[in-house]
Amino acid sequence: MALTRRELLEAAGATVVAGAALDAGAFAQRPDGPNILVIVVDTLRADHVGAYGGRALTPSIDTLAREGLRFTRCHPEAMATVPARRSILTGRRVFPFRGWRPQPELGVRDTPGWAPIEDVSATFTTALRKAGWWTGYVTDNPFLGFAKGYARFRSTFDRFVRIGGQIGTIGKPGRVSKAELDQWLVPELREPNIERRVRDFLASGGRYWEDESRSWAARVFAAGAMVIGEAAQKRPFALVVDTYEPHEPWTPPRSYVDLYGDPDYRGSEPCMTRYARVRDYLKQERRDLLLARARDLYAAEVTMTDRWLGVLLEGLRANGLERETIVVLVADHGYLLGEHGYTGKVASILHPPLTQVPLILVDPARRAAGQTSDWFASTHDIGPTLLELTGVRQPKPMNGASVAPLLVGQEPRARRRMAYGGYANWHYARTNRWAFVAANTGRGRRLYDVRKDPEERRNIARRHPNVIDELEERVREAAGGRLPSYDGRGRLRRD
Repeated sequence: MALTRRELLEAAGATVVAGAALDAGAFAQRPDGPNILVIVVDTLRADHVGAYGGRALTPSIDTLAREGLRFTRCHPEAMATVPARRSILTGRRVFPFRGWRPQPELGVRDTPGWAPIEDVSATFTTALRKAGWWTGYVTDNPFLGFAKGYARFRSTFDRFVRIGGQIGTIGKPGRVSKAELDQWLVPELREPNIERRVRDFLASGGRYWEDESRSWAARVFAAGAMVIGEAAQKRPFALVVDTYEPHEPWTPPRSYVDLYGDPDYRGSEPCMTRYARVRDYLKQERRDLLLARARDLYAAEVTMTDRWLGVLLEGLRANGLERETIVVLVADHGYLLGEHGYTGKVASILHPPLTQVPLILVDPARRAAGQTSDWFASTHDIGPTLLELTGVRQPKPMNGASVAPLLVGQEPRARRRMAYGGYANWHYARTNRWAFVAANTGRGRRLYDVRKDPEERRNIARRHPNVIDELEERVREAAGGRLPSYDGRGRLRRD
């Protein structure tokens, strides 16, 4: 069931921030344009969405796919969490991360690309607000929602609702019992950092296996539905609803887990994994069991998240807005569940389980409904697409491509024969034939023939040195020169 507003604010720790940074006098009269709803789902692999032939049951996302245009080759140009959202919101390429420096005072990780949005006036939401759209953002993202470095960004919205607890900002760790830790942490994960993370998570609300309406997906999407009710009175609106689920830890109700796993399973649960090579922390005799169970938990979390997405979409329907609203659904990145011998998010393992995400564009008139596109789409294309569809001039820094022409059977004006992007000090490139991964220093180069080897298991870089040289040169040319690589202190590597 959906939470009441009082329950939402009290139990979820939600705070509402009203926009104040922009000059209200600069806003235009309310235009007669479509509403916008952008849904960002964290850590969602394309191959775990039903509409993509995936393993998890996702009826809400599948409904969007039937009503919209589904992109079968969407690859984030920058990863992970914060770089991807910078890309989505600014409509410009973030990778390569030139000029980056560690900024721990901003609450972001010391990983290249993790930084605030420098020009908050150049986001697609700000462009729409200046043109007369009422804007809102609802999220439990611990970085965009709570880091000091994103305070200016939060203030650019008419309504910003943030829901705390994902990293442990409400409950006290001492309230978590040993039995609960034993339930959700297998022995292979019992190390201080992971135990502290899970303890904080459970203390702050991660006990939603007892009541899924307490999950963060439920809190975010229920809050989003409430904001839609407010926005309906202030049309047109542009609303971003950004959920951190199904990011790990995964503690879904058993009813969801049993959809995928053994109903008789009674052991401790691997509610998360290490970001590491599997063989480095899982012994052979336990490896298959624990990886299978982690996959079951992840699929269960995806299905639970999708169920509460349905509450948000019902908010559109209940207000009669489904034929007046452009809807976009996208994810920031995927997650390795044993593929290529790794689990988690590992910057050097830039293969589809991590780098391919769902992207669905629903037009109010249902143009291209149920169709697919294999155009190389990316996260920085969302802003330019929405601004073209609303007739709003895009800020000059935007350099993504609008995919709006695909809705009427035309090709985007920008030619894109290659997808490329990066994570930390590594980058990837993909064409119709080849997949390429390398460190920004040029080391660790790997090449795969995706036609003959779709799962990208056989590295053939030594057999095709000319191909890999050409792809690397194309990435450098597109990215404006040599790719930067940083050490742990943010200093440029010269090797």
